[in-house]
Amino acid sequence: MESVLSKYENQITIFVDYLEEFPDTDELVWILGKQHLLKTEKSKLLSDISARLWFTYRRKFSPIGGTGPSSDAGWGCMLRCGQMMLAQALICRHLGRDWNWEKQKEQPKEYQRILQCFLDRKDCCYSIHQMAQMGVGEGKSIGEWFGPNTVAQVLKKLALFDEWNSLAVYVSMDNTVVIEDIKKMCCVLPLSADTAGESTPDSLNASNHSKATSACCPAWKPLLLIVPLRLGINQINPVYVDAFKECFKMPQSLGALGGKPNNAYYFIGFLGDELIFLDPHTTQTFVDTEENGTIDDQTFHCLHSPQRMNILNLDPSVALGFFCKEEKDFDNWCCLVQKEILKENLRMFELVQKHPSHWPPFVPPAKPEVTTTGAEFIDSTEQLEEFDLEEEFEILSV
Repeated sequence: MESVLSKYENQITIFVDYLEEFPDTDELVWILGKQHLLKTEKSKLLSDISARLWFTYRRKFSPIGGTGPSSDAGWGCMLRCGQMMLAQALICRHLGRDWNWEKQKEQPKEYQRILQCFLDRKDCCYSIHQMAQMGVGEGKSIGEWFGPNTVAQVLKKLALFDEWNSLAVYVSMDNTVVIEDIKKMCCVLPLSADTAGESTPDSLNASNHSKATSACCPAWKPLLLIVPLRLGINQINPVYVDAFKECFKMPQSLGALGGKPNNAYYFIGFLGDELIFLDPHTTQTFVDTEENGTIDDQTFHCLHSPQRMNILNLDPSVALGFFCKEEKDFDNWCCLVQKEILKENLRMFELVQKHPSHWPPFVPPAKPEVTTTGAEFIDSTEQLEEFDLEEEFEILSV
């Protein structure tokens, strides 16, 4: 078994070896909100793909929970895809979408710190250890396969303990994104206004809150917006294909989590009717911080052929991701959704201004009162009892 696993380790292939993997066409390729003309910009396209952080199965890390598995091979692919989506959000937050990675080139300290968040150690806030143990609160045993919605709920909860990145994570419910709730969660009021508004009722309406935002809200908490969807029953309904592809064109795009049953991929773009994805199904050895505090990142970037699959072969259970660093980015995203998604007769999801009256009141998620901080919080499953289980999303009409 060791020899089988080791042959997949550290697979590095130069760009020339896979330039021909893409067809010779005049079509545009879209990667996370950026377009590339395949005929004239292949190198630029492949450089853009390789810059994404690539998280795969790992082995020989410390056992999860002390006595659990020391490899996630065979069960951790959706967790790795969730890590990739979140890592892209953090890169956009600290380095910008146009930042590029070059092999063996010194990277900004923010890049190293982002990578540190995902190392396979229990003290790293988005490690496989933290995600697997937080999944227990979502009804998933350690070593059990996650679906897209479960990963989204886990990331939302872990983000509460991540003070450095300070993300607001919103996971839509019932295929509906509520503008009022997101504004309420992301608007960071000044300390004086915060104190004065402690008794402000939760029923603060969207228009009043919008006025407060423009008048006295100096900061917008960067938003990771995840929209879990089911685009059919047993297979994707073709009526959703165009809208799904439009999401990859949006400048806020973080791609999509999905794949096939028990086989997850991180989708980052498309060419025609083929989706381009990063595949976590390669088992590599655990990498830790080096003595000088840096991380050898060679195995965290995919330099071999990017893979593609026909969009109609996609399992209908997916989760779209978007990142809005500033309020204007979210407002722009809302306009794009109105224009490109809501124009369809059978809508992929809904975008509404007000919190639906038949829903429970919206309460922005807050970190539970515990004596430990950050990733140290989830050291045992007993500490998960403060989190409520989230309901599964509804199946869309087909």
